Amino acid sequence: MTTIRLPAKPENLGKLVDFISRLAKQDGFPSSVVNEVELATEEALINIIHYAYPERAGEVEIRYRKDDDTVLKLEIMDNGIPFDPLSLSEPDLAANLSDRKVGGLGVMLIREMAAEVRYRRDGDANVLTLIFQNSPRAVKPDSPCQ
Repeated sequence: MTTIRLPAKPENLGKLVDFISRLAKQDGFPSSVVNEVELATEEALINIIHYAYPERAGEVEIRYRKDDDTVLKLEIMDNGIPFDPLSLSEPDLAANLSDRKVGGLGVMLIREMAAEVRYRRDGDANVLTLIFQNSPRAVKPDSPCQ
């Protein structure tokens, strides 16, 4: 397992995403999968950077692991306010823009990009686990990300 830990600040977003991207490429994941990993990771990190630490500074840690030749597993951790992104309901994409709730599209994108998404609260840490397969995701026929 390879780990990076940096302050949860906008100026570190590129470093964190580049860390994941570099490892995924070194491990032989195709560029289409690396792109999905980058996009999902960036969405998760933006939420942490903007919302996890409203009253204080904090850090974000990413643990990267390749389970075998076909599975990439990321654990994204922060010690910010408790937040389970999987508790959000799917946004109503059919609703008029003026009637839609703000937010939720990033989490929907994460769910679409990753083969599996898990959340747990471990002590005072939020732990978001993203699992990717070594092949481009199969888009569901009714998926908004077609």
